[in-house]
Amino acid sequence: MLRMTTRTLSDRALNRALLERQMLLRRRKRSAVETIEHLVGMQTQVPLAPYVGLWSRLHRFRPDELASLLEDRSAVRGSLMRATLHLTSAPDYLRLRPVVQNVLERGFAGSPFMKNLDGVDIRAVRVAGRTLLEEEPRTRAELGPMLAERWPGRDPDSLAYTVSYLEPILQLPPRGVWGATGAPRWTTAEHWIGLPLERPSPEDVVVRYLAAYGPASTADVRAWSGLTGMKDVLERIRPELTTFQDERGRELFDVPGAPLPDPETPAPVRFLPEFDNTTLSHADRSRVLPDRHRSRVVTSRDWRLFLVDGFVRGQWRSRREGDHAVLEIEPFERLSGMQETEVAEEADRLLRFLAPDAPDREVRSV
Repeated sequence: MLRMTTRTLSDRALNRALLERQMLLRRRKRSAVETIEHLVGMQTQVPLAPYVGLWSRLHRFRPDELASLLEDRSAVRGSLMRATLHLTSAPDYLRLRPVVQNVLERGFAGSPFMKNLDGVDIRAVRVAGRTLLEEEPRTRAELGPMLAERWPGRDPDSLAYTVSYLEPILQLPPRGVWGATGAPRWTTAEHWIGLPLERPSPEDVVVRYLAAYGPASTADVRAWSGLTGMKDVLERIRPELTTFQDERGRELFDVPGAPLPDPETPAPVRFLPEFDNTTLSHADRSRVLPDRHRSRVVTSRDWRLFLVDGFVRGQWRSRREGDHAVLEIEPFERLSGMQETEVAEEADRLLRFLAPDAPDREVRSV
């Protein structure tokens, strides 16, 4: 009887698989909305971060493409995986939000906001909040005092956060629109999009995650989504998946036929925006973030990183001083002369994207 052996994938093989699926090995000729859907959303606590993420992935990406998607309601920004703000297509938000609803409920249950509202009918607060936000988009600062009129003596911030945590609401344009500014105003997803929430299965969402981030372990799926019960979900769809193991012997699941490039495939320098999911969506981030740099990254305020040969090798920041635009590069380790040149050239291209109208641009190492 033949005994089947499981193929072992090195960290470098997993790195190249991740980069290929994240569109970071080569820029693609795809639309912004197709890319956002393939990535199962893009983290967007920093409103303009997805613009840099799309620029690093797409051939000749223009900011007005994403801005238009937000303005015509084809793309939206709301809380999803890990209870963080994500940019998704409008249909995807309606699909994904019900799947991760219990992640937000669990996070709220352990929050100070819940403790401040002991004895309050939380369901009634949610209903009242939905009504107020559908009457007119409002900021949390506006919503809290209005709810406090009904629940006098209760903390207005806690009342407002009850609604923003637990209800499927969206942060509206001009917030998140390139070149525009505006307070973060909210309304319900169903009111803004004009369609009801869907009821997809967790299995469907997990398969999409694997297509964009796999091969991945059960712990990786849990780290990306914040969901519990992932072991059972993966067991249910095991017959539809293929499996590998990593160098530490952990089982990895994948979509059959998904790209697994040669580990020696050249990887260009890539700049990632704040909190890009490439670096956040695995329990074991060593496939892209070397352990020697982990402590420095997790304590970084911005989490704006750049990749050299596919792995995190430093961080970057940009600022505008009148006519002078600066992009600073901070390597975490010594780079070769050729690597320094490649980083500087990609940084210059990024700075031209960020500040096309700046008469004076400077890339600076710190």
